[in-house]
Amino acid sequence: IEKFLSQPFFVAQQFTGLEGRYVKLEDTIRSFQELVDGKHDDLPENAFYMKGSIDEVLETANA
Repeated sequence: IEKFLSQPFFVAQQFTGLEGRYVKLEDTIRSFQELVDGKHDDLPENAFYMKGSIDEVLETANA
């Protein structure tokens, strides 16, 4: 969850160099529910870093 909280916020763009992204509330709730339920415990922690939604995490982890 700590790595997932590093989402690419617009206000952090000047510090991270990464473009901010808007994530719908529904996607955020679904993503956190899946994390709390342990659905993605098999993924490496770095896959969660600076991602907007769990779908982005899965794309990165499966690439």
